[in-house]
Amino acid sequence: MTNKSNIPFPVQKALHKLGQDINDARRRRRIPMALMAERADISRATLAKIEKGDPTVSIGGYASVLFVLGLTDRLKDLVDANHDLVGRELATETLPKRIYRSRPTKKQEESYE
Repeated sequence: MTNKSNIPFPVQKALHKLGQDINDARRRRRIPMALMAERADISRATLAKIEKGDPTVSIGGYASVLFVLGLTDRLKDLVDANHDLVGRELATETLPKRIYRSRPTKKQEESYE
């Protein structure tokens, strides 16, 4: 079992917000906990942990709940390259300054003749 103290504080905070948002979305849809748990194929105890942002619950549990809420599109874009500013900046730094045309190999020269 993961100790919450091993989880970085910003991650704990993000999971807590995610859990609260899931709780709010479920209540806005007027879905009782028992029905939500049944539809997500998880226990009520696991759903309660998810709604508290518990880091010990698998991402599959969170994903199942988001599916029931109709929010899986948001899940698939979490680490989309379009939103990864740091990754794009790092990739840009490694781009070559110049690109040289490669010389044809002997085999390629023979095929041109």
